[in-house]
Amino acid sequence: MSQFDLSPPTAAQREALVAGLSDEERRVLLQHGTEAPFCGVFLDNKLEGVYCCRLCGLPLFRSSAKFDSGTGWPSFFAPYDSSHVREIRDESYGMVRTEIVCARCESHLGHVFPDGPPPTHERHCLNSVSLSFTENGKPLPNPLQRDGAEAQLAD
Repeated sequence: MSQFDLSPPTAAQREALVAGLSDEERRVLLQHGTEAPFCGVFLDNKLEGVYCCRLCGLPLFRSSAKFDSGTGWPSFFAPYDSSHVREIRDESYGMVRTEIVCARCESHLGHVFPDGPPPTHERHCLNSVSLSFTENGKPLPNPLQRDGAEAQLAD
């Protein structure tokens, strides 16, 4: 069970968070869009830290789970905590895939596929615009101003 508060933002909090998004972030996070491959700011990020939800700040993936999938999007073999990412069946565009969304705010993150490396054999394929990054040792984002785990440092 997560030590983070997974309750969704209030309507007022969500409105304030959405107001700070760029057009591209809105298209991807709120309208389930996909950014073009090989252009995301986190594709080649090699720093140690935690990737968080761009909208609500929930930690989603650790850099230690990141790998180069060759797909053009940041890829991870395991989430920060399995309860932080929710899977949804996606039948759009004539395909059957598994969409992944933030468990707290339901922002679109990307998709998960069963072709990743050990130990999970999963490839969580993310849009960079769905993420923020916090280097290890720095405070995690806390845009909802919640107490507890949200106030800790990235590890």
